[in-house]
Amino acid sequence: MVDVNAQVAAVDRGVRDDELDGAPTRVQSLAQTYPSPIDDVWDAVTSGERIPRWFLPVSGDLRLGGRYQLEGNAGGEVLECRPPADGTAGYRVTWEYGGGVSWLDVVLQSVDDGSTRVELIHTARTADVPPGFWETYGPGATGVGWDGGLLGLALHLAGSTDVTPETAEAWAFTDEGKAFYRAAATAWGEAHIRGGGDPEAAHSAADATYRFYTGEPEPAER
Repeated sequence: MVDVNAQVAAVDRGVRDDELDGAPTRVQSLAQTYPSPIDDVWDAVTSGERIPRWFLPVSGDLRLGGRYQLEGNAGGEVLECRPPADGTAGYRVTWEYGGGVSWLDVVLQSVDDGSTRVELIHTARTADVPPGFWETYGPGATGVGWDGGLLGLALHLAGSTDVTPETAEAWAFTDEGKAFYRAAATAWGEAHIRGGGDPEAAHSAADATYRFYTGEPEPAER
């Protein structure tokens, strides 16, 4: 059982425009605090043995300068790696998928001896987004997927052994899973509005994102 509302409410989401090497970008961020010490969380988000327990099977050389590949998903290069020191840690990788390249930063901050804040920052060049994709789905297309990752990490750190790609895919079509994706898509719509998005377009994109993740049909026209 997942407390859907508590999990969605535990995540802070942000959407903003920026630039990278002179090119316009969109930046999405998510942050959640976990009741685990920073060394344990760092191991969970960097270990080739533990990442598949909450996210996806991963192969490659998981160290600075190495390349990784997530099964059936993105791959890339490890650009920065900062193991825990003075209560902080983090890494930066390229996120290469579908012929495009974006960037992922994962930043850990020790809140106290027993809890750690994890922030995930995903930066993509605006020009690399397929035409019409942002207009249809907004930030939720990628954001809701990352919400699923933060949920998987929460379950893993709490001791769950049931988080696999297969169970996650099946769960998406349960009533509980649909409730999670509905709430996460709505939350990304709200983040889109806070970031300056048009409210009507943001709500429409949130609805489309929910249908994308759950296979729900579009409502019949009246």
